[in-house]
Amino acid sequence: MRAEARQWLLTVVASAGLVAGCAVGPDYKRPTTTPPVTFRGQTDPAEAASLADLPWWEAFRDPTLQGLLQTALVNNYDLRTAVAQVEQARALAAVARGAFFPSIGYQGDIQRARGGAFGSVFVIPGQQTPTRSSFVGLFTAAWEMDIWGRIRRQNEAARAQFFGTEEARRGVLLSLVSNVAQAYFELLELDAQLDIAKRNTDSFQSTYNLFRRRLEFGVASTLETSRAEGALGSAAATIPQLESQIAAKENEISVLLGRNPGPIPRGTALFAQAVVPEIPAGLPSALLERRPDLRQAEQQLVQANAQVGVAKANFFPQLDLTGFGGGVSPELAAFSHVWSLAAALTGPIFQGGQILETYRANVAAWEQVKFQYEQSVITAFREVSSALTALEKLVQVEAEQARAVQAYEDSVRTAIKRYQGGLASYFEVLEAQQLLFPAENQLAQVRADRLFTYVQLYKALGGGWNLTDAQWSGPQAKSKEE
Repeated sequence: MRAEARQWLLTVVASAGLVAGCAVGPDYKRPTTTPPVTFRGQTDPAEAASLADLPWWEAFRDPTLQGLLQTALVNNYDLRTAVAQVEQARALAAVARGAFFPSIGYQGDIQRARGGAFGSVFVIPGQQTPTRSSFVGLFTAAWEMDIWGRIRRQNEAARAQFFGTEEARRGVLLSLVSNVAQAYFELLELDAQLDIAKRNTDSFQSTYNLFRRRLEFGVASTLETSRAEGALGSAAATIPQLESQIAAKENEISVLLGRNPGPIPRGTALFAQAVVPEIPAGLPSALLERRPDLRQAEQQLVQANAQVGVAKANFFPQLDLTGFGGGVSPELAAFSHVWSLAAALTGPIFQGGQILETYRANVAAWEQVKFQYEQSVITAFREVSSALTALEKLVQVEAEQARAVQAYEDSVRTAIKRYQGGLASYFEVLEAQQLLFPAENQLAQVRADRLFTYVQLYKALGGGWNLTDAQWSGPQAKSKEE
């Protein structure tokens, strides 16, 4: 390349570099939010410690549940899909980053033909037609100089999309742990209800046997015996219903584990599961950094903000540098060097308002994402507050419901004794039993609700936010890293 050509190219690059230091469009700033001083329902003063700091194997201590969670974190198909989406976003970000660099290619052409000129069939009659060869070999280059930051904003948007997809994957991890834990506790609740149904069926069976024996001896009436048999049938009918629900719940958990439907092992029973009456929630302001869905929403806002810059850069001209260098020969024996450098400046003058409206559309899209982000933050505070309040109140509900169950159990025993002594009618016996059955089911539901709310609070606080990707696999991975 000649000296004057090199100097010309350097002059163009240096001139462009003087204005390439800034990118048009707004730089991203996180929207101002006003977190509460404490979560509503938070009994203790706000402190930095939070349930979200615990890894999932410390939050859920049932060994059987821990094994199910480890299986799900390896085999779940939603998680596999999220990982593939991250890889796709990573590749697209690399594609956007490639626009910073020049595009370099090559071109080669070789021909051998007989005729007047290449590409023609002109022949003069009576003259010998010559055979000729030609060769062209070139290296080509093209580069868009990012004077106004359009490429930088595009790259910023692509990186935000990648980071958002990564946060979505971490959100899938947390949701998967929460979904498996909740489904497991629901399964334990169904087991408890099945046990209650069987015990109550046995109780109604005993009452029916008592009435039938008294009927045989002429002491009881057909009416009370029929009523006892009807109550027995109603109680027994709930057993196959619950067994069907248990099978469906096991199948649901199997899908979460990424395997074909089948039985699910059990560990600690429902009423033996540990429930914590007071749980540290942490500082409300830390929620923005802990919850993956909020971090994903913020990356979507970063992406929308960058797209505004891209749309604004389209108002300005675009500078492209192109060039080629190589050799050309009409005959393979005679080779000539050729080169070319060019700079092209292109820009809009009139587009029928398309560029302006595109810019306005991107600004409106940014505003939508901004409002959605602010709404997500408020929703997150609401979810934590509701879970904290529910945990506190469910302690009182369970205590009162346990008291009711104890009273109904005493009433059943008393009613049977009174009936056998001739001091009470069969109505008292059946009524006492029919009140006990739903009360026991309600107690099981309240205990399950406490466990469900604990799971929901762990998710709402962004549980496991400080775990690395490897540590999510389980305590073995964490111990290896340490």
